[in-house]
Amino acid sequence: MARIVVVGAGFAGHTAALYLGDKLGSGHTVTVVNRSDRFVYIPSLVWVGIDRMDPEKTRFPLSDVYAKFGIRFVQGQVTEVHPDEQYVSGQTEDGTDQDFRLDYDYLLLATGPKLDFAATPGLGPSAGNSWSICTPPHAMEARNHYVEAVERMRRGERQRLAIGTGHGAATCQGAALEYISNVHKDLVRRGVRDKADLVYLSNEPALGDFGIDGLVVNSRGKRTSSADFIEAVFRDYGIEAQTGRAVTGVEPGRAAWEHLDGTRGETPFDFAMLIPRFTGVDMQYLDKDGNDVSAALVNPARLVKVDGRYGLPYDELRKDPDAWPAVYQNPTYANVFAAGIAFAPPGPISRPQQTPSGLPVAPAPPRTGMVAGIIGRIVALNIVDLVTRGRMTHAERMTEMAAACIASMGDSLWDGAAAVIMVYPVVPDHRRYPNEDGRDAFVTHMEMGLAGAWMKRMIHTTFMHKLQGRIGWKIIPE
Repeated sequence: MARIVVVGAGFAGHTAALYLGDKLGSGHTVTVVNRSDRFVYIPSLVWVGIDRMDPEKTRFPLSDVYAKFGIRFVQGQVTEVHPDEQYVSGQTEDGTDQDFRLDYDYLLLATGPKLDFAATPGLGPSAGNSWSICTPPHAMEARNHYVEAVERMRRGERQRLAIGTGHGAATCQGAALEYISNVHKDLVRRGVRDKADLVYLSNEPALGDFGIDGLVVNSRGKRTSSADFIEAVFRDYGIEAQTGRAVTGVEPGRAAWEHLDGTRGETPFDFAMLIPRFTGVDMQYLDKDGNDVSAALVNPARLVKVDGRYGLPYDELRKDPDAWPAVYQNPTYANVFAAGIAFAPPGPISRPQQTPSGLPVAPAPPRTGMVAGIIGRIVALNIVDLVTRGRMTHAERMTEMAAACIASMGDSLWDGAAAVIMVYPVVPDHRRYPNEDGRDAFVTHMEMGLAGAWMKRMIHTTFMHKLQGRIGWKIIPE
């Protein structure tokens, strides 16, 4: 009997758990540990943050789903990993506050990110200077302050809203783009758009970079870049773009930053939603004698090392698609895997840059949503392989992986819109596609319209169905 422990129940961990429970059956044990007792469909928190969706429509109880698949669920936090003795330990967070120990034969770390607000002084809800939509409580708090700003506009006050990233190495620019676009549409709907100044504050070197070095599509015989695409949207929406900036500190009503060219300045605001840097969660990695063995398992940002080639210069990494991990397996401890944000990429996708003073301004590679779900499935199927046949048969690098993103730009099904973006592969492969972009020009696609708004809402409904393990869940792609 094999014992599999999955730490984290986001897109990666929860997807993996469903496949493990479905394929292994009662002869083996699958245990999921997660701090919350509910799965959260994070992409829809954009709508929660403008008071256009009830947060309860974005989440569901995990225990009900896992009971159907014979999966054990522990609501708690893993604080220690003991890879030599093959167990994890921590404390429950279900009101009992009990210590627990879980022995494993295979371990999947899919913890999601630590929201590292502390990396930027004054950033985040706890400081009270800016807000976030990264969790349901954060999104609801952002919603409350946004609604307050709307009420001030209704009283005739002009408001300046700054939305974007709050650190030079932040990721999830797509979420910030969705939020500011939805804010624009919502303010139009509420009749107060003329009282608002919208500012997009981002560490991207250019609009549309998204941490994937942007993309270019061929449309009607013309090459169009994601920068051109988003710039056109922002012109139409009246949004001011401030890119190439690393936020260095946030105080009430102002965000200080340093630009790639070395200039320093600040962006004033009345309301700010700024996404923090993501790092790995704080866990101890200990050998049988209690010594720290984290160097074998995680990088300095506490992200889990897997089968990638680390330390390559950026230009070498771009030429070597095989440097990206294929099975997401730790090279030192072969029964430890990582998926989603938790795994350490071998380097950035966008060219890393820094200011003249040495401050990094480099969007981190996105590893959420569809990418996280795909990797969770790959890892789960390989663990099933190891349990049942002793060898892995599944592999998929991000240089081989397609990803679709539907960025909401207004949730209305009558006059809303969404940008539909298809990228293949996520990480450019200049060896396979020896063009300027390193991507398949036939598959890579980008368009915007009302149909996208319908697709965005349909995907919310479809994925909430799939991730509850309901009938036909396996035929719905990650």
